[in-house]
Amino acid sequence: MPDHESVRRLRACAQALAGGAREASAEAVVRRVFAIQAQDATAADLGIRVRGPNITAQAIRTAYEDERSIVRNWYLRGTLHTIPSDDAHWVLQLLAPRILAATSRRYQQLGLDDDLRRRADHLIRRVLAAHGPLTRAELTEHLTTLGIPSDGQASFHLIRHAALTGTLCHGPQRAGEATYVPLEDWLPATARFQWEGDDALAELARRYLAAHAPATPEDFAAWSGLPVGWARRAWKLLAESGAITEYGALTVLAGRMRELPDSSGTPDVRMLPAYDNYLIGYCTREMSVPALHQARVRPGGGLIRPTVIADGLAVATWTRGSGARSIQVDAFEPVPPRTQQGIDREKEAVVGFLRPTA
Repeated sequence: MPDHESVRRLRACAQALAGGAREASAEAVVRRVFAIQAQDATAADLGIRVRGPNITAQAIRTAYEDERSIVRNWYLRGTLHTIPSDDAHWVLQLLAPRILAATSRRYQQLGLDDDLRRRADHLIRRVLAAHGPLTRAELTEHLTTLGIPSDGQASFHLIRHAALTGTLCHGPQRAGEATYVPLEDWLPATARFQWEGDDALAELARRYLAAHAPATPEDFAAWSGLPVGWARRAWKLLAESGAITEYGALTVLAGRMRELPDSSGTPDVRMLPAYDNYLIGYCTREMSVPALHQARVRPGGGLIRPTVIADGLAVATWTRGSGARSIQVDAFEPVPPRTQQGIDREKEAVVGFLRPTA
């Protein structure tokens, strides 16, 4: 049975967070980890930064807006994520039906019946084609012509519904604010549907394991939002094709076991943003966060705090000062000098990323 340290280090390396592993560009980072949690746009950018050498905020904007190689939209668990653009269609087709079904009660509570949602999709498609990119407030103003109130949650759920039905996705930022664009027009011509049915399910599980293994079907279910029964089916499909192998009670991709880096040298210190994949991509955080400090990383209310890791193990949480001028680190225990040196370097890198003209 592999020990916790071995599992943790393999997972951190798979996420480009330990052993010196880093990717050269924003696109390469997203391809490696497949999905960056992105309900907080700045946290998503920081999640890309921490996995690459000197990736700037402008380079990330270029990947989103000029290259359009990555795209932000509602995917896993119905939550905003950034994924590779050429995976957008098949992932949406696999996940969206369950998300829409799970939201049906909320639609009823808000008075958004099937006909109104279809008319809203049509309206959004038309106004984005004519006037886009548009902000949430601008789309909400157009939706009032259907009798949708400008306040409350109805307009948000209609915009999200349009995303889940393939009508729109996030486009360029305008003065730091997100805008929406027609998905079919925004994504590159190569970003087309590739897998369906069981093939899509198995491919999603394969992508998950490439970025998160060693892991279990239950971990995959927690990450994707799919039922555990679906996850076990995905494992069966991968096993039948010879794509996976056992690692104790866990699973890894066959032929993809990375050699564990030497842990006796300088620790690889990284400052993860809030809601980072490394901390929420599994059923539990027992491999990555010491048991005594779990509540400091996840204090409740769904919050996952920005966290400092050393060789994949959480050693502190951190917060930004006003205007990103300073970083406050709250260590769980006194840290060794070499770890402190890594923290100091990361603090400087984060401040430079958030304030590039400083």
